[in-house]
Amino acid sequence: MEKLEYTILIDAPRETVWNILWNDATYPVWTAVFSEGSRVETDWNEGSKVLFLGGEHEGMISSIAANRPNELMSFKHLGVIKNGVEDYDSEATKLWAGAHENYTLKTVDGQTELTVDLDVTEQDKAYFLKTWPTALDKVKELAEKGA
Repeated sequence: MEKLEYTILIDAPRETVWNILWNDATYPVWTAVFSEGSRVETDWNEGSKVLFLGGEHEGMISSIAANRPNELMSFKHLGVIKNGVEDYDSEATKLWAGAHENYTLKTVDGQTELTVDLDVTEQDKAYFLKTWPTALDKVKELAEKGA
């Protein structure tokens, strides 16, 4: 797997950016670039299961590797959901199972520096190179207008 990293400077406090990332109202807005109607189901506690859902019965299964509010959220991806069925064992899933996706927030000169780094397979790299900058621009837009 390869690691991709994106950083964006946002003119809003870390608390605001954090809320935009993980709030039920705004999460579907900034993640729509990945999957229209996306949503997340979890209790947000470290070690907890996370379902990243899009469409009818599709999505990813992950766990929260770290949750330090307003500072770091780290997910470990474990499997996928296809047609409502959890898959941890298929060959396609095994190619990227164990991948991490990390969100780091730092205060820099009164603004928030948001860095997202994630492990990707070669087959997914082009897709994420295209979609992540758009997603982060949407986070910036939402945070700076105080959504």
